[in-house]
Amino acid sequence: MKQVLANISTSKKDAAFFVFLSVGVCGAAIYYDAYEVFHRFLAEHEDWEIDEVMVALLYLGVSGYIYAIRRLIELKRETRDKTLAESRARWISYHDFLTKLPNRRFLEERVPDLLKSSFGHSEYMVFAIDLDGFKRVNDLIGHDGGDQLLVNVAARLTELLPETILVRLGGDEFLAVSPTIHCDQIDDFCDRVISALGDPMKISGIHTEVGASLGYARFPNDGLSLKDVIHCADAALYEAKKRGRNTYLGFTTQMSEQLSLRAEIEGQFREALGRRQIRPHYQPLIDLNTGKLRGFEALARWDSDKFGPVSPEVFVAMAEDIGLILELSEVLLREACKDALEWPSDVILAFNISPSMVIDRLLGFRIIRILSEVGLPPHRLEIEITESALIKDVDVALAVIHELRATGIRIALDDFGTGYSSLSQLSKLTFDKIKIDRSFIAALETDAKQMKIVKTMIALGRGLDISITAEGIEEPSQLAILKELGCGYGQGYLFGRAVPAGEALTLANSNPEKIEEYARKGA
Repeated sequence: MKQVLANISTSKKDAAFFVFLSVGVCGAAIYYDAYEVFHRFLAEHEDWEIDEVMVALLYLGVSGYIYAIRRLIELKRETRDKTLAESRARWISYHDFLTKLPNRRFLEERVPDLLKSSFGHSEYMVFAIDLDGFKRVNDLIGHDGGDQLLVNVAARLTELLPETILVRLGGDEFLAVSPTIHCDQIDDFCDRVISALGDPMKISGIHTEVGASLGYARFPNDGLSLKDVIHCADAALYEAKKRGRNTYLGFTTQMSEQLSLRAEIEGQFREALGRRQIRPHYQPLIDLNTGKLRGFEALARWDSDKFGPVSPEVFVAMAEDIGLILELSEVLLREACKDALEWPSDVILAFNISPSMVIDRLLGFRIIRILSEVGLPPHRLEIEITESALIKDVDVALAVIHELRATGIRIALDDFGTGYSSLSQLSKLTFDKIKIDRSFIAALETDAKQMKIVKTMIALGRGLDISITAEGIEEPSQLAILKELGCGYGQGYLFGRAVPAGEALTLANSNPEKIEEYARKGA
């Protein structure tokens, strides 16, 4: 009984008390004939004006009763609004603001309980979904267009997979948790998802399309917890993306081993970066008219104590993924500037900047600070910026390029012809050099179309009064063609591979008349 009373709310207790009190008062009034007694008392003491006072008290009581009712209504409204606000806040905390899909917090805190209630402890599957080419499309149509694309993707997934738990993890990554799909149907399921996401869509009047890669894993075959199964699906997705656009793969044990290896390489990379074990090597830049050394391009090289030489394509991309590209670039640039101080004063240093760094408004300040600390004159530094970096934010790129050129630093447009720059962008952004990508040079002698493209690029450079450098020159015949076309500078294995600082210093000081002959002798 005490427990029951304890569970009764205060308001209910008050209501019960006043009901009992009212019944008691009513019974006493009947027993003592209270109204007649009170009426006689008022008649005998008319001069006291008690009846008027009673009318005022009655009015006051009715007013208080009305006020109480109004206040109760307001309290109910406030309670409803508070409940609604709490519900909305709870919804926001568990959902992605852009796509309205559940978010990572929902995945971690709510999905395990949903799986128990929906699927019990039976089998289920996790699909990790990542868009192919989203970064490129986002650069082309802008961030607002990219957001709309993600909203469209979320809508397509929701319509296509009504029985799954869909989650947006962030960026262009999605996750789907579904009841187990039979092995005979899994290919059809993945094909439908890829096909649905790959259909072109029109955003801001522009027709765009992206692809999708999928990785999937099963519970309990591949993992004994949701977290483990998600990890396995991510490993499968990582392997699928390595194999190309619109690919899907199921998890295998080998994938987990590869993911563990990447994690180990990442740990080694962090340690090597901290110990300054990633060093710049230098590839010669040649004046094709004279055959003499013009400068060196600094290229990152890492010889791991455990894994041996690691490809720059691996560790530079890794630095981008884990947010260490700025630190890596600053370390390499500082070391390269120190090495360049020992070269003859007419030998320049070329240094490539990551596309993600070009949108940093402090980039110019960072580079100029390093030059000041080391003491390298700005006119001896040539910063190379890729085409893809320009379309991220043309205004920021324009400001950064203007700031760097104002100090005397030269700017080169790298990998020309492989990105999305236009003549209008070239007219806005002032470059000192254009570098023709090695893919055009490789097919120079066998592909007539490539030959015409290279001719056009060189003519464009002459028309804009911009120097042209050809990358990837490996054969004397390629060199002869480029010289005939009027290309001013070149680099490639014909002139030498990237070498450590000591060998670059030897080459810079000797500066033979014909670098290609020097390279063939084993420099």
